[in-house]
Amino acid sequence: MPDPGPSPLQSSLPGAAASFTARVLADLASHGIAVPQGVAVPQDLTEAGSAPAAPHPEPPAEVPAARLPAGPPTGLPTGPASRTSAAPPAGVPSGPAAEAGPAGLPTEVPARVPAGPPTGLRVAVPADVFGAAPAAPPPTAPDPGRLPRGPRGLGTAGLSLAPRTEAPGLPAEPSAPADALIIPGLYWHPVPEPDPVRVAEVSRRIKSWALDEIQLYPDDWEGDFDGFHVGRYMVACHPDAPTLDHLMVATRLMVAENAVDDCYCEDLGGSPVGLGGRLLLAHTALDPLHSTAEYQPAWAESLHADAPRRAYRSAMEYFVRQATPSQADRFRHDMARLHLGYLAEAAWDQTDHVPEVWEYLAMRQFNNFRPCPTITDTVGGYELPADLHAQPAMQRVLALAGNASTIVNDLYSYTKELASPGRHMNLPVVLADRESLSEKDAYLKAVEVHNDLMRDFETASAELAAACPVPSVVRFLKGVAVWVDGNHYWHQTNTYRYSLPDFW
Repeated sequence: MPDPGPSPLQSSLPGAAASFTARVLADLASHGIAVPQGVAVPQDLTEAGSAPAAPHPEPPAEVPAARLPAGPPTGLPTGPASRTSAAPPAGVPSGPAAEAGPAGLPTEVPARVPAGPPTGLRVAVPADVFGAAPAAPPPTAPDPGRLPRGPRGLGTAGLSLAPRTEAPGLPAEPSAPADALIIPGLYWHPVPEPDPVRVAEVSRRIKSWALDEIQLYPDDWEGDFDGFHVGRYMVACHPDAPTLDHLMVATRLMVAENAVDDCYCEDLGGSPVGLGGRLLLAHTALDPLHSTAEYQPAWAESLHADAPRRAYRSAMEYFVRQATPSQADRFRHDMARLHLGYLAEAAWDQTDHVPEVWEYLAMRQFNNFRPCPTITDTVGGYELPADLHAQPAMQRVLALAGNASTIVNDLYSYTKELASPGRHMNLPVVLADRESLSEKDAYLKAVEVHNDLMRDFETASAELAAACPVPSVVRFLKGVAVWVDGNHYWHQTNTYRYSLPDFW
């Protein structure tokens, strides 16, 4: 991630960071635990009980970009995934508390992982966050996967992107799998190939959950379910998940969210008519109803009434077992945002309204992927404290991450949506209508919008890491960045679902 250099501090961030640090250190002291080596203790902490205002940070130094281990614990067999109906290994409990897994793979939820120094983060972190910084390495050629890229291919001359940064001897585009879909001019970062053993086991577990636990879909939908490749998706987005149970938290929620979208909003039985009522009842599977003894049983029974509600109810039950109360409440809030975006799009559909471009982007800030990266700490086995998550600067990072990731979906699903019944709203369609552009020029302008959002996201993340160098903040920013890259990887490689327009 580009380092924009020192910037003015967000006024509330240093205070929040200092307050959080003070609470942690005071708690350690109350239990007779020495302060960990390398943690800076404010001089007046023990006297006043709070930290002084943070000074302007020194110019940051880069954290070594070592990779987090992406593979499963030692002992996982490397054979092919079993059929959905395969029985779990003997002696392994099943059900919500501990899912079945292959021999040697721990399924119990471990103690929370300390939010230690992250690895592979594309942001600059001040050297004193985790102790003394290593000696600066000699200058090297820029990483080609991080270079801003300009237009590529026939017909892209109309893209007005930032000037291209060239480096002698480096490839013009980042590397991608041989059969991947390549959108010329799109700004993205490659990711390591997801661990195939984890992918196979997550795929087996999620299909078993969908078929056996919640009866999510009829037999003739099985091909589309398999073609979604949700196992590869989630392993790519969460390489630091400590166990498969952590990965399954994200996987179930992803499948449940797509079930609601497909069955309530899209062409697998969905309709804008009456959507608000359906979404409200489904949302009570995430944010439970508190009613009288007379009416509570009827509500509880309603959560089994259809596949989307069964999926929401079950996925949320697993999630709250893994999450803290504040993480669960954060997720509910982001799902309410998502449902509000669904309703705005449905209202425009009913009134045959094509929004202005800025209106469409406002809707997409709600109807987007934000609930997925916002749980990155739960899936990683740690917690970003609520007061730091709520900071305006963090909220901006999350909004930009969700917005950029959702425009990726608009670009890769463009031809799929054009071939579907009815008129599907996406950014190229809105640009073509509102700015009187050809289909090709509108698509290329959408690429430009995505690239601007991506660079704004990366700049905002770097500024926040420098202004608030709390380990959990830096690790969370890294997790969101990895999720953004994994989301692009899944779209780029899912040729079962997606194809590109013939503009090049």
